[in-house]
Amino acid sequence: MAQEYRHIGKSTPRRDAVDIVTGGVNYLGDLRFQNLLHGKVLRSPHPHALIRKIDTSRAKKLAGVKAVLTWEDVPDWRGGMPPVTRILDQKVRFVGDAVALVAATTEEIAKAALRLIEVEYEILPAVFDIEEAIKPGAPQLYDEFPGNVVSPECPLLGPNPLTGVVTGDVSAGFAEADVVVEGTFGYQNIPNPIPPEPPGVIALWEEPQRVTLWGSSQSPALDKMILSSVIGYDIDIRVHGNPIGGSFGTKIVLWQVETYAILLSRAARLPVKLIYTKEEHLATFVLRPESRIEARVGMKRDGTVTAVSGTWLVGTGNHSTTTQAQVAVGCGEVQIMTRCKNWDLKSAIVCTNRNASGSVRGFGGQELKCAFIPVLCLAMEKLGIDPLEFIKKNYIKPGQGYFWRDGNWYDYRGIDYSAAMEEGARRFGWREKWQGWLKPTSVNGSLRRGVGIGVHGNADIGEDVSEAYIRLGIDGTATLISCVTEHGTGQRSNYLKMVAEVLGLPLEKVFISPSDSIITPFDFGPVGSRGTYAIGSAAIAAAEDARRKLLELAAHIFEVPAEDLDTEDGMIFVKGDPDGGVPWIAVGHERTVLGYGRFEPDFTLANCMTTFVEVEVDTETGKVTLLNVVNATDVGQVIDPQGLEGQLNGCLGSSGIDSALMEETIIDHATGRMLNPNLLDYKWRTFAELPVIENVVLETAVSSHRFRAVGVGEVSTSPGPTAILMAVSNAIGVWLHEYPVTPERVLAALAGVVGGVKGGAR
Repeated sequence: MAQEYRHIGKSTPRRDAVDIVTGGVNYLGDLRFQNLLHGKVLRSPHPHALIRKIDTSRAKKLAGVKAVLTWEDVPDWRGGMPPVTRILDQKVRFVGDAVALVAATTEEIAKAALRLIEVEYEILPAVFDIEEAIKPGAPQLYDEFPGNVVSPECPLLGPNPLTGVVTGDVSAGFAEADVVVEGTFGYQNIPNPIPPEPPGVIALWEEPQRVTLWGSSQSPALDKMILSSVIGYDIDIRVHGNPIGGSFGTKIVLWQVETYAILLSRAARLPVKLIYTKEEHLATFVLRPESRIEARVGMKRDGTVTAVSGTWLVGTGNHSTTTQAQVAVGCGEVQIMTRCKNWDLKSAIVCTNRNASGSVRGFGGQELKCAFIPVLCLAMEKLGIDPLEFIKKNYIKPGQGYFWRDGNWYDYRGIDYSAAMEEGARRFGWREKWQGWLKPTSVNGSLRRGVGIGVHGNADIGEDVSEAYIRLGIDGTATLISCVTEHGTGQRSNYLKMVAEVLGLPLEKVFISPSDSIITPFDFGPVGSRGTYAIGSAAIAAAEDARRKLLELAAHIFEVPAEDLDTEDGMIFVKGDPDGGVPWIAVGHERTVLGYGRFEPDFTLANCMTTFVEVEVDTETGKVTLLNVVNATDVGQVIDPQGLEGQLNGCLGSSGIDSALMEETIIDHATGRMLNPNLLDYKWRTFAELPVIENVVLETAVSSHRFRAVGVGEVSTSPGPTAILMAVSNAIGVWLHEYPVTPERVLAALAGVVGGVKGGAR
């Protein structure tokens, strides 16, 4: 049973709720500047080409145009990982790659100027398939990446980040297995989370070497760090963190759109706003990496995995921004859900002529596990193992450990999530519905039902550094000073609840600062479900430090040691005697009480989400209908019930469950063009099609911080795709090997059944 608190665990309104629904929040598009220019990008119609000639003379003469830039006009700034991608280049590498930049007094003039730019291209051969891209003779995207294989280094994670999982003796492991299976599965539909607000930025270049940004980024401090590495540490960069209209993990790294606006502002000497259209957002912004695995698994009859070997191909598109980090995290996460002593799993990051990959919710682990878990299922099928029992047996337990993203070993000190898994199974009716592998739960004419289960967990809940200040006011108020933006989840309000709980204040007496990289302390940002543990720990520590300093200042008033004092509702008093207290102002008008808190990375805890799904498949049409979803987790301590429910109910879209059903980015390999860069052809679930969702949340105290909580926001979407693939395969009696399970794929698989193909293991 969770502890009873004044604010923690209670449903309270978000601090920004009224402003959001009444239009009071100023998103990027709402900001107004004097003499603001509008930036636009001329984009390549070809997937791979050299720019032989570019004529901007007519565009420059158009009234209202203040700057026109091509690859010949800009410095050799480079980004990506490793930094080989130029801001503007003579070579374009995907349909939509930037060719020229324009800044004008209106959007209409900027668009007209783009049409006046004349470009002569030398078209080059292109490659879109990750397996084709690594074959001898394939078109080469970069001289720096022979064979289109990208360097695996990731300096942000340390000198030895994981590029695979290699340990033990796989030959011996396979020898002791009761069954050995091989399989190839792909999670290559590169879904786009599509937050409502497209990426954008306003940049103001000021002499001599200073630039200020207002952006739709969830991590202003990280923005500054990345931009400094791209444009130079000699340039003073200030980043304001605006409220943003959703992120779903994609608005962490915006260096390209930011540098476009910076260069235009530097050239025009005026502020420049550059916001992507929805088509640009879909067709040119970062997507989830493609994932394809060919693996071999050995397993014993009791569900013990004895050996894993294989190759994980990761398609990063035309360049890499965070893919190396995603590979490292994925290789850590696969160990959290699979106990095995013998691994030989290697990865390769591959460039192709499509838009780049970047950070997306489910960072790395979703990509790997969506391809790897089905291989495990082939072994479970051969041995007749219930996947629920397998997951319970193999998910990380206290006292076990794993290599994490930095290549170091960590001993897990969290909780056993088996109880949450069992309760989820009970609510779902798993044991009643599970009929065995490749067997439907029920058959009604052409309609067949099937069930599936997926699991996901992440030790990045304790990743990277967070800092915070708490400033106490003499009027009994407190202000949290933090470089955390509101990215749609309401987390900033949750930090206020933590601070109010520590200081004994009403919620209306606690405030939070805007995020501003020049004023607020460093924070890596609300990514990887780290908000509750990492950012929360910093806020709690700062509040505790401020409280201690306040009571030390008041000790002389009561002539007792500070440890004998307490504070509640802006009053200081001797413990046990609240009626004899004095207000905070008693410590003096001329004092600023400032508390400081810092969180250091801790990879010894992990969260867990188990998702159960039931689907109905029409074997005549191939249509798959999602009937029922049960999410099961243990959060240690609920901080905000409504916010948690919203996160768990968000399991469907944003590259979650529906990336296994309908969400799919389709690229024409003949032209390199994206065929569905709009919200009509890119299929999303409507409210009329929502399934029944039940969320099972346990509260077992976790050794995290004062409130014993861990975050689960990121992982709520991640177990769903594998559960769907399993459920549909069970319903139709044959394994599907690709996502999403479109009617075409279902009918093709059913046609294979007629030919005698049963089961997926070999």
